[in-house]
Amino acid sequence: MPARRGHTGRMNALDATLLTGVADPKLEAFSRFDGSWDLQWSRPGDEEAPASLWGEVHFGTVLGGRAIQDVWIVPAGDQQSTEDERYSFHGTTIRFFDDGIGAWRSTWIEPIHGRVRTFVGRPSGDEMHLISTDGDPFLRWRFTEVGADHFVWLGEYSVDEGRTWILEEKMVATRR
Repeated sequence: MPARRGHTGRMNALDATLLTGVADPKLEAFSRFDGSWDLQWSRPGDEEAPASLWGEVHFGTVLGGRAIQDVWIVPAGDQQSTEDERYSFHGTTIRFFDDGIGAWRSTWIEPIHGRVRTFVGRPSGDEMHLISTDGDPFLRWRFTEVGADHFVWLGEYSVDEGRTWILEEKMVATRR
């Protein structure tokens, strides 16, 4: 099949490409993560969890350059095991900037555990915070310590409607 007009002919891990001149500059908050990353996942404070697992995440621009999709896989590659799936996840997020609310709308889908959550994301200083209030507990996902080849993702939850947050998961990402 011939390559479609506007596509590079090479598809990334998400089967997505950026159509030249279409992407909104607001997407930079997440398009800076474009590409593939190795992850070191941990669950601080959970004595039953493995000390760490290796994973991967792939970011790309989708929907004609109007949204960002990422695919998260933990554990990755040779660590795949069904021994304890409580700590495994394969999920995807689609996010776009909604001018109507002046923030990011984001939906997480994770089929292993049947999870779907919606988030609203806004920058907070040098970080990006995504908050989900559509279920109990509230969730906050933070992209922190962001550099060209490194970032830290923190997953937190709140049982008091966001007044305090408890760290549940941490992922340190290194660009491939």
